[in-house]
Amino acid sequence: MSNKASGITLKCSDVSHLFLSSEAWVLKDISIQIARGEFVAFVGASGCGKTTLLRILAGLLHPTRGMVRVGDQDVTGIPASGRAIVFQGDRLFPWRTALQNTLFGLEVRKVPHATAVARAASMLKLVGLERAMNAYPSELSGGMRQRVNVARALVVDPDFLLMDEPFAALDAQTRELMQQELLRILGQTMVGVAFVTHQIEEALYLADRVVVLGVGPGRIRDEVHVSFPRPRLPEMRRDLHFQQLYTHIWKLIESDVVTSVFSEGQPHGAGGL
Repeated sequence: MSNKASGITLKCSDVSHLFLSSEAWVLKDISIQIARGEFVAFVGASGCGKTTLLRILAGLLHPTRGMVRVGDQDVTGIPASGRAIVFQGDRLFPWRTALQNTLFGLEVRKVPHATAVARAASMLKLVGLERAMNAYPSELSGGMRQRVNVARALVVDPDFLLMDEPFAALDAQTRELMQQELLRILGQTMVGVAFVTHQIEEALYLADRVVVLGVGPGRIRDEVHVSFPRPRLPEMRRDLHFQQLYTHIWKLIESDVVTSVFSEGQPHGAGGL
């Protein structure tokens, strides 16, 4: 992949965000740093601001207060700039093949066509879709479409990949396979990852560090370091230490989850937070 130095970081400092429509602070005083090559997962109950934070890190949303930097560059409210995002839905263009969808970001950047095709084909091979390059999204399974989505994000060679519950729409078996595939793919890159999920087990299996967010407004309650070696194996989910970490995180967010499930009419700002 890239020959860029691994010392680059994605950093947000004292980030707070107010939804003017509800006059509610969804995030307050968030400071976090992610290094290239590091996988950081964000967990918390609905309404804690996970997706809002990811959109701020991606430059798709300008925070009310605070700053986002990639290396020494201020990228607050500026998309791209070393970052690519993978949304919950695959958002593929239905009229374009897997190869043509993967090409999209390179076309926007006006990369010469022959170079772009070679890079896109190489990336589809990396995600295991070299035999499906000419297939349309309607001809692909959910897991295959999401792999195209990952390829489209990685083909522009970002420093950081921001993922918003990318496997939420998949069935349990496909989701677990996609987790293993993601680790395999990322193991061949130096990209840093910010990964939003509602599943504690998924966060612990994938991440080097799990950031636990609380509700009302969203604040960092804890940062849990996951010391299991890589490559990660499915059996680690049954490890006693894994279960202890799971229990620790669940206790931190349990009351928030109960409140979010049983409360009605409570404003959380935009959906999918």
